[in-house]
Amino acid sequence: MDKKDEQIIDSLKEDSSSTTREISKKTRIPITTVHKRIQKLQQEGIIKKYSIELDNKKLGKGFSAIILLSCDYKHLKEIKKDQHELAKELSHIPEVVSVDVVTGITDIVIKVRMKDVEEFDIFLLKKLQKIPGIDRTQSLVVMHEGSVS
Repeated sequence: MDKKDEQIIDSLKEDSSSTTREISKKTRIPITTVHKRIQKLQQEGIIKKYSIELDNKKLGKGFSAIILLSCDYKHLKEIKKDQHELAKELSHIPEVVSVDVVTGITDIVIKVRMKDVEEFDIFLLKKLQKIPGIDRTQSLVVMHEGSVS
């Protein structure tokens, strides 16, 4: 990776739908070079995928929270599961946006998104806390997403 690759990546991070022509114009790197470097970055697995940014409020999912989960390892052992299998199970829940296995007092961190706090209350008490292997949860309501300026 060199400075040109970094410029191309920065441009794609800003807008992944940019054409090679637009990236070339912005970075002042020849269009064929941009094209070849993007292909190389994809082949090397540096660029894994392109994604979109959604307006979650317009989709009716303006509420989000981070939930810190502590595992009940004794119960997980009884049901022949581990922390990673529990995390994978959580990732299949429609309201769950991301799942990370972490170290420390908390074992798993999930981010959820839904309509409002009432929907969150039902999700937390009637769905999440009933999943075998979860011992405790601590919820953090997201007040502002992304960078706060």
